[in-house]
Amino acid sequence: MCGICGEFRFDDSAPDRAAITRMSDSLARRGPDDAGFFQDGPLAFGHRRLSVIDLSIQAHQPMVDTTLALTLVFNGTIYNYRELRAELLALEYTFFSEGDSEVILKAYHAWGEQCVTRFKGMFAFAIWDQRRNQLFLARDRFGIKPLYLNQTGERLRFASSLPALLAGGDVDTTLDAVALHHHFTLHTVVPAPRTVLTGVRKLPPATNMLVQPDGSNTQKLYWTLDATRPEKTWSEADWLNATREQLNQSVKRRLLAADVPVGVLLSGGLDSSLLVGLLAEQVPDLHTFSIGFEDVGEGSEKADEFEYSDLIAQHFHTRHQQFSIPNHEVMQRLPEAVAQMTEPMVSHDVIAFYLLSERVSKEVKVVMSGQGADEVFGGYFWYPSMNAAAGTPLQRFSQHYFDRDHAEYLQMITPAFQVGDVTSEFISAELSKPNADEFLDQVWRLDTTTLIVDDPVKRVDNMPMAWGLEVRTPFLDHELVEMAAHMPPELKLKEGGKFPLKAISRGLIPDAVIDRPKGYFPVPALKYVRGPFLEMMRGILMSDACLNRGLYQPAYVEKLLAAPEAPEHFTRINGSKLWHLALLEWWLQVHVDPYRTPDPQT
Repeated sequence: MCGICGEFRFDDSAPDRAAITRMSDSLARRGPDDAGFFQDGPLAFGHRRLSVIDLSIQAHQPMVDTTLALTLVFNGTIYNYRELRAELLALEYTFFSEGDSEVILKAYHAWGEQCVTRFKGMFAFAIWDQRRNQLFLARDRFGIKPLYLNQTGERLRFASSLPALLAGGDVDTTLDAVALHHHFTLHTVVPAPRTVLTGVRKLPPATNMLVQPDGSNTQKLYWTLDATRPEKTWSEADWLNATREQLNQSVKRRLLAADVPVGVLLSGGLDSSLLVGLLAEQVPDLHTFSIGFEDVGEGSEKADEFEYSDLIAQHFHTRHQQFSIPNHEVMQRLPEAVAQMTEPMVSHDVIAFYLLSERVSKEVKVVMSGQGADEVFGGYFWYPSMNAAAGTPLQRFSQHYFDRDHAEYLQMITPAFQVGDVTSEFISAELSKPNADEFLDQVWRLDTTTLIVDDPVKRVDNMPMAWGLEVRTPFLDHELVEMAAHMPPELKLKEGGKFPLKAISRGLIPDAVIDRPKGYFPVPALKYVRGPFLEMMRGILMSDACLNRGLYQPAYVEKLLAAPEAPEHFTRINGSKLWHLALLEWWLQVHVDPYRTPDPQT
């Protein structure tokens, strides 16, 4: 719901007000309703507000509690803030505002670092403890809200986006070779704490961080996901009842925690349609929104799912709007989307979310979306293939998921950036962590706690917030995810995957939507590597900036350009390898080159 930034000095200097201003200005689109600044000795905060809960001036941030000597900047929503507020009132705390921000302050004072375990929601926040001269940072369990860090010997800076830190200045922008390996193997996912830049790190999900006046800090993981079977055997009916109950509770939490209307991004798939069905009786005149794209010609796949989204909108009598985007607009607006990317993201959904959010933000400030359902309930086509494969957990995972094997990576990247097979090492270690009964339990835990954070979750925050639109994801309610993680894999994979969601949808939404083939949202102008799209990528990869960077081996680039739609030039989950290379280079030119660390040899 906001953009936050700050600086904590360790060298007895005052914070750089100009740097904070630049960072805050960079975050302005995340919070168009208000701006604030706070400074106390070595600490300064900046804040950009999107007003969703308690629209009054009393909820202004940075929020200062003079009685408790605490100051907060906060991005996100605490869905159970009313319950926590009642608990804190019983402890004789008094409140000067009506929203969730002040609840965080009081909760921190009452329960210390453990306050985060009581929060049900999405959040990234910083609290300055004036009495102790300590800075406390925290991020939600699934990293739905971002928190980027840049630390030197003299100070720590943090912000809601990576470009905001670059705007602050004095960031080491050399490329992180390990992060690059992750980026090109896990379809642009760079797991926390790394980013592609050496000087920028991410606070991991489900982690808090306490920073001392001398710059030393401690990080604590406050939540993990147990993927083992319950001691008592559950029947299929037990699992379905629990799914229905937990999802209903999740939707209700996300609906009630808003003082503005809440809509739904309706793709036409099962997940968003189910959300509409659960909301329709609670929200009169429910707003729903769908987007589609222009086909690329006769014989190409259908580029919208209006057939199904219209069916849901008509069935529930929602106030529905659909937006059809011509291909020329996709290409025309693509530079804007890249300019708003906090990290390089290759999915076609990025431009779809960007263009849809622009239009939706003119109608509502908050929407719900179905992201996370496939990872939590086993909906993607590669899960059954992984499950049927032989070999070690790493082999079963990598042969159906990695974008390129290590040998191909070494053919792609120049020697200066080459490392060992660090992604295989990382994935193997993650899959082997305890408290996961079966192979797919390991995979789904990895997906929901790590990989999803830097793919669908990141773009669902990043692109809508570029238009001041907050997206809430009921399928990533941590109590729902905990329940689903205990569920037997065979139950999730029944009837082609996501069986529990299909089962609880019967009688609520039309069967035609439940039984339809799973769709993978196409953006034809970007899916088919030809015409203007191909020429754009050729121009990026042949540019002086790209050639001088020396990141890619020329022979590999030339091979992709010569046959961009050859089967071997698509990844295992059908992404264009050429677009992958071009997107990273484009992002670096837009975001990093203006702040690029000088090469000491030049």
